[in-house]
Amino acid sequence: MNIRDAKTEIKNALLAYHRRDEEGHYKYPPVRQRPILLMGPPGIGKTAIMEQVAAECGVGLVAYTITHHTRQSAVGLPQIVSRTYGGKTVNVTEYTMSEIIASVYDCMERTGKQEGILFIDEINCVSETLAPTMLQFLQNKTFGTHRVPEGWMIVAAGNPREYNKSVREFDMVTLDRVRRIQVEPDCGVWMEYARERGISGAILSYLSMKEERFYQVESQFGEQRFVTARGWEDLSQLIQGYEELGLEVAPSLVVQFLQQEDTARDFAAYYRIYRRYGEDYQIPELLWGRMSETARAARISMGREASFEERFTVAELLLDTLDGKFREYEFQDRLLVRLHGALQALKKELLSEEEESPEDADRADSCMEKQIGERKDSLKVKLQKELIDGREARLEEQVIRMLEQYRLVLREEHVRGGKEGFARIRKLFGQELSRREELVSLIGQGLGRAFAFVQDCFGEDQEMLLLVSGLARNPRSADYIARHGCPDFLRYSKMLTNVTPRESLRSACREALRERRED
Repeated sequence: MNIRDAKTEIKNALLAYHRRDEEGHYKYPPVRQRPILLMGPPGIGKTAIMEQVAAECGVGLVAYTITHHTRQSAVGLPQIVSRTYGGKTVNVTEYTMSEIIASVYDCMERTGKQEGILFIDEINCVSETLAPTMLQFLQNKTFGTHRVPEGWMIVAAGNPREYNKSVREFDMVTLDRVRRIQVEPDCGVWMEYARERGISGAILSYLSMKEERFYQVESQFGEQRFVTARGWEDLSQLIQGYEELGLEVAPSLVVQFLQQEDTARDFAAYYRIYRRYGEDYQIPELLWGRMSETARAARISMGREASFEERFTVAELLLDTLDGKFREYEFQDRLLVRLHGALQALKKELLSEEEESPEDADRADSCMEKQIGERKDSLKVKLQKELIDGREARLEEQVIRMLEQYRLVLREEHVRGGKEGFARIRKLFGQELSRREELVSLIGQGLGRAFAFVQDCFGEDQEMLLLVSGLARNPRSADYIARHGCPDFLRYSKMLTNVTPRESLRSACREALRERRED
């Protein structure tokens, strides 16, 4: 199955294992809660889905790559203790708590989460001395003499033998005690994840046309050459950083991440073309109304004479540029919802019916100082206890900064009373709403210009289908269109009904590209 389906299986298992009865006992007996064994090629996102499941289910996560451990760190160190048996005291050997089990308890204490996932990666690549411990771990859920705490589901991951020469096969006794899930690379599923994560538009565009280059593993002259999902994601991070700094993305850089030279050279060449087309067509200027009619006419003429690959890339550039604004809109919308909630709480304090005493003359400032302090303290605790992810943390940090700005305005304008303070804050928030409406309008006009440009350049052909399907598939653009409408989208989306259920739009485009190249 693909990584998305594997994630669903793990999430469902976690929910099933954590069901409790009226007395608070687990309905699913822990002894029957089989560990999940993910088997699949390296770099396809096995660790990433563990983080996603833990975050979505609100449980803890402890992750280890077991090949980095010795038998002592996994099992614990021996120690001599005294025991009395039949009235006779003897010395016996016991083991200290395993570092891995101790990490689970540390996580529980640090986060307050009593349930979670213990993820062990590369479990079938351990040393010979550690192999029996791993079998015991899968069969009995123990490291040495210490058991994994109840409420913690075990997920292990391994690579098939063709990807790692040090792989050890599990026997039937072990496999009969786990839930084995075979995971295979799936470019389409990864692309959905990639769009959500903001992967470079050049990579998304390239893989849309050349899906066969998404995941490759081969041996040449005894050396492995490979391209993985992890490689594409890490390359994207560096590309975006290089672009911000104005640095060149050279083939020698790409091959450090895509360790298959033919694919690395091919993508490096495409990236150069992608950037050149972006400069030639000046997509931001075109979409956001900064291009003259003369310049637009020149781009239309250029597009009409373009090759199929160039036309395809232009459609992807339009989608990538629009998505930047959709991301901005999504963040701003969530920010204003959260800020509104904060101001509603502040309103109760500022408009309190209690008579303001002389000591409370600075109610506006004191109330804002109190709420800002409380939100800062709350965010600090959530970060320490891993109760909030990076995106949510950035959102909350922005809310705090805006509250601090509002407080500064009140102080600069000598606003002291609660009622006067709330009236001023309401006006400031109104300005934020106006800026949001300006963004909504800008995006709406950009969508209209995108459809008009594609229509004028290419007509109602594959490029229009790419634009429509790209907007429909992107959750951010779909949300915007559902809330604010887009007549052009509704008009052209009827074209999607002409695509048969078994036919992938992008597969059709790739096939057309191959045919035109052959001609």
